[in-house]
Amino acid sequence: MSTSLADRSKTSPSAEIRARLKHPVVDADGHYVECGPVFLDYLKQVAGPALAERFRAKQATGWFALSPEERRRKRVTRPSSWTHPTSNTLDRATAMLPRLFRARMDEFGLDFSVVYSTIALGTIRDPDQEMRRATCRALNVMMTDLFRDQADRMTPVASIPAHTPEEALAEIDYAVKTLGMKAVVINSNVRRPIAAAPAEAAQYATWVDNLCLDSAYDYDPVWQRCLDLKLAVTSHSPSVGWGARVTTNHYCYNHVGSFAAAGEAFAKAVVLGGVSKRFPSLHFAFLEGGVAWATELYAGLVGHCGKRNPSVIGALDPNNIDVTALAALFEQYGEGMLKQRPDPRDPVWAHKPNDSMQLKDELIARELETLGITRAEDLRPLFEPNFYFGCEADDPLVALGFDARMNPFGARLKATFSSDIGHWDVPDMREVLAEAYELVEHELLDEKDFEEFVFVNPAMLHAGMNPDFFKGTVVEEPVKTLLASGRR
Repeated sequence: MSTSLADRSKTSPSAEIRARLKHPVVDADGHYVECGPVFLDYLKQVAGPALAERFRAKQATGWFALSPEERRRKRVTRPSSWTHPTSNTLDRATAMLPRLFRARMDEFGLDFSVVYSTIALGTIRDPDQEMRRATCRALNVMMTDLFRDQADRMTPVASIPAHTPEEALAEIDYAVKTLGMKAVVINSNVRRPIAAAPAEAAQYATWVDNLCLDSAYDYDPVWQRCLDLKLAVTSHSPSVGWGARVTTNHYCYNHVGSFAAAGEAFAKAVVLGGVSKRFPSLHFAFLEGGVAWATELYAGLVGHCGKRNPSVIGALDPNNIDVTALAALFEQYGEGMLKQRPDPRDPVWAHKPNDSMQLKDELIARELETLGITRAEDLRPLFEPNFYFGCEADDPLVALGFDARMNPFGARLKATFSSDIGHWDVPDMREVLAEAYELVEHELLDEKDFEEFVFVNPAMLHAGMNPDFFKGTVVEEPVKTLLASGRR
């Protein structure tokens, strides 16, 4: 390095921004890039050398081991590659060495960072139960060890497998009660086989379980355990490999909007599955997808809840139709459409329900009943207060979350600053806060909004669940003041 880290921080654009702010900056989503040999050592300790070798061998299989023709024939989705900046060796080393990351945080303009594993984005979704549970356990032990001496400036996040509630509960308890970790990330969607599918098509015939609505399991014990242990439920799940994101040769096509789509699916399930109703103080974070999708989802849910709640859904009952009057109108104005006058007794043309449809219509009428929704306004407290949306520094749509004029009933959705340091989205770590501050310079946010974005929301995501989350850190006193103010 041509200059000392202290000298570099004086010339950093992000450090200059931080020096002007009257509040700390809390990064809700930084990333650690694992050193392969180190992780393999931990995996051997946790699960033995045979499984560690199986993990190593697995990295050389899949899409990269297939020919282009075989990828198309099997419809193997194009995964990520070249995911970390390499032209800046110092930044690459920073993402891999917690002590170096801590030493450079002033240079980045960050006071505190919540740090997520990188390889957990894949291992947490591994369909192999033994591999999934072992790799998550090894990651949690490793992250605890590597970040223990940096606790005043950063904390690692425990990776929690969630293919079943039992495995999620087991790893939450181990990570928090044994290792002392205080933040968790779960896989918010699980690909499950369709039981009725033929055996030869089983690997392709799957459905996406979002854990909260029509799930294969009851995940309420998991949400209750998070509440009991004062843990925010954060999710960092992609949707690559399902929906339209299954191209065999284009990573960008599969990746753009991937986190947003997965976040939308999970958030919608949390609301409509009644989880936010049953656990009104539990915080949920949907990371790396931005907040634009959340504004659309919120508006869409409000619209549906206003026009399909139990107090008004009766207006849509097909039994309301006066089929005799309708037949007469068709006879008078429908010349050429029908060869003869409609028979009022025929349910098909008038969209009248038959007996089998009647049950479905009754279920529709009760869809929102258990949520206690009788008007559009009733949706807001199930969505706004405890949902946090991770937004990267280069996202210009952050402003949508703060626009109370646009969001129904004046809602302000909790856009939450997430550096994504360590990944290709951040080619220069020294510019991440400065890039986020462009929202103020371009007059998309004011200074108060920016404080909420980079301090209040990231801090309250965790401190709102656990007031001691930042105890012993450099932001302990500012967070205490924030909590005492009642500001949310």
